[in-house]
Amino acid sequence: MPASYNSQAEYVLEDERVLLRPLHESDIQYFLPYAISEPDTWKYSGISAHGEERMKAYIRAALNGRKAGTQYPFIVFDKQTQEYAGSSRFYDIQPDNASLQLGYTWYGEKFRGSGLNKHCKFLLLQFAFETLDMYRVEFRADARNERSIAAMRSIGCTVEGILRSAMWLEGGGRRNSIVLSILKEEWESGVKDNLFSKLKAES
Repeated sequence: MPASYNSQAEYVLEDERVLLRPLHESDIQYFLPYAISEPDTWKYSGISAHGEERMKAYIRAALNGRKAGTQYPFIVFDKQTQEYAGSSRFYDIQPDNASLQLGYTWYGEKFRGSGLNKHCKFLLLQFAFETLDMYRVEFRADARNERSIAAMRSIGCTVEGILRSAMWLEGGGRRNSIVLSILKEEWESGVKDNLFSKLKAES
C-alpha cells in the first residue's frame, strides 16, 4: 500500500449511479429503517444489525476497525433514487501482503437486483487495485447464500474453495464460508473491462 495511504482520509468514490463515502457514526439515521424493518438483510450474516442497538454496535465496530487501520467502511448513496442504500467495506487490510477483503456488503430490499451493486463493486475494486495498489482482493460469503455468490461470480471473481465450519452464526450453529478472489493481473487483463461493459449495457 502506498505510503500516502491514510485510513483516516475521507475517500469518496463516485460514478453516475452511486456515491460511496466513509461511514460515520451519525449515519445511523440512514440505516435505522433497514435495521428495524428488514430483518432478512442479516439472514446470512455472522453479525446481525437487526434493531437499533445492534445497528449502533455494528457501526461502532466498523469505525473502530477504521481507527485500527484494518477496515475502511463506506456508506452507499444511490443517485438514482436519492437515498442511502446500504454499506460495504474493506477489511482484513494487509499492507505487507498487498491484500484485503471486500465484504460486509448489504443493501435495502428495494436496491437488490437494481444494478447498484455492480457500480459499487467496480468503484471499490478500481480503488483497491489502482489507488491502494493491492494485488489480491478476497471475498467471502455463507456457502448457502446463492444470491451473493452469483453476484460475486458475475463481477469476475474466481471461486477458490470452501472453509468448513468457518464461523459461528448468531442464530446458532456454524457456517461454511465460500472464498472467492480477484487478482490484480486479472483485473487488468479483462475483469475490469468486462465489468465496465456490463455497467454500460445496463445503463
